[in-house]
Amino acid sequence: MGLFSWMSRSKSASSPQGAGRDAKAETVAHLKQFVASHTGCEVFIEPPTRVTQTTMVIVADTGEWTRRRVPDESAARKLAQQLAIPAFDVNLSGYPSRMREWNEQQRKSHG
Repeated sequence: MGLFSWMSRSKSASSPQGAGRDAKAETVAHLKQFVASHTGCEVFIEPPTRVTQTTMVIVADTGEWTRRRVPDESAARKLAQQLAIPAFDVNLSGYPSRMREWNEQQRKSHG
């Protein structure tokens, strides 16, 4: 099974053909762009819950971050490897303090 192949299987009948591939390409392009434009990136893999599937959060050394859905932990690790950045299980490592600090700065400057 290929990376993000679940997207093409989960399309509804009314979805245009190729929507799964488009979603995969958009996700991968976004993550590549984020890593290319930020230094010190690391991946934090969030396990699925009752309401969300597995997600990966990429956190830069500034604390800025982005989150995207992925098929499973294995796909997240493969993508992190392709992006040449370390990956961590958020349940074991927690989120980095720089991410919380960045979030707090954003709240203060926008609120």
